Amino acid sequence: MKANSDSFVDSRDFRRIAGAIRFIDAHFREQPRLAAIAASTGLSEFHFNRLFRRWAGVTPRQYLAFVTARAARRALLAEHSSVLEAAYAVGLSGPGRLHDLLVTLDAVTPGELKARGAGLEIRYGFSDTPFGTAMIASTARGVCHLGFEERPRAAAAELAARWEHARLTRSDEDAQRTALGIFGAVRGGEGAPIRLAVRGTNFQLKVWQALLEVASDGPTTYSAVAAAAGVPGAERAVGNAVGANPIAWLIPCHNVLRADGSLGSYRWGEERKRAMLAWARCDIILTPSEAGRSLPVHRSLSV
Repeated sequence: MKANSDSFVDSRDFRRIAGAIRFIDAHFREQPRLAAIAASTGLSEFHFNRLFRRWAGVTPRQYLAFVTARAARRALLAEHSSVLEAAYAVGLSGPGRLHDLLVTLDAVTPGELKARGAGLEIRYGFSDTPFGTAMIASTARGVCHLGFEERPRAAAAELAARWEHARLTRSDEDAQRTALGIFGAVRGGEGAPIRLAVRGTNFQLKVWQALLEVASDGPTTYSAVAAAAGVPGAERAVGNAVGANPIAWLIPCHNVLRADGSLGSYRWGEERKRAMLAWARCDIILTPSEAGRSLPVHRSLSV
């Protein structure tokens, strides 16, 4: 299931990367040496340094330096701002990963929703990504599912139940091509247009559109998403809609934090959310030549 790209680590290595990020975030005050960080993953210094650099585009020491500087700046601002505002101040709202893509969000029509996929062909498959194995499914209109799955059979059965009358065809090759189009672009690729074909209630669609508007460039809050969706004060309902997002990463629900700056829950796991935020942080310390060319994001919603 490994995508044919040097941009991705093998899914089996993702847990090592996520564990290293957790270790650095927890121990940065001790300024651990590379040997200690590598030991936390069970790898040698050489292999760990190479793996982390391939995943993040920066070395573990560079990431540790960024985490340390962010914490120092947060402490300086603590008396004057929230933790989230301090995170913004040190650049977490800097170059957003979605700025490397052209994303168009297109809602499933009421007729298609009622028909539960009748007449649709959905091609799905599994691919390695920077955040572990993903199941990616697409119709002729666009990507309809992107999720990080530990149990492939259960994930495929859930997709079949959700699109009960559609014709499902498995193609890992298609999924790997799509993954390259999404994650390869953010490591210096051309950023081909990505179309999303989502199925949800009117309220969910409003929230997912709001996520594209306010969360594409970096961390935001549930209250900010609620305001952008036109339902200020409805944070609990917004949180439910955020959790129901069927397309991870491209609809950036991982960027929604609690008001105090803590991670909060995430459908695909807190450790993966932490890794996604770390990957975005690495954008800030990449050189322009390493970061690749940035493209604008087009966001539209038709019902």
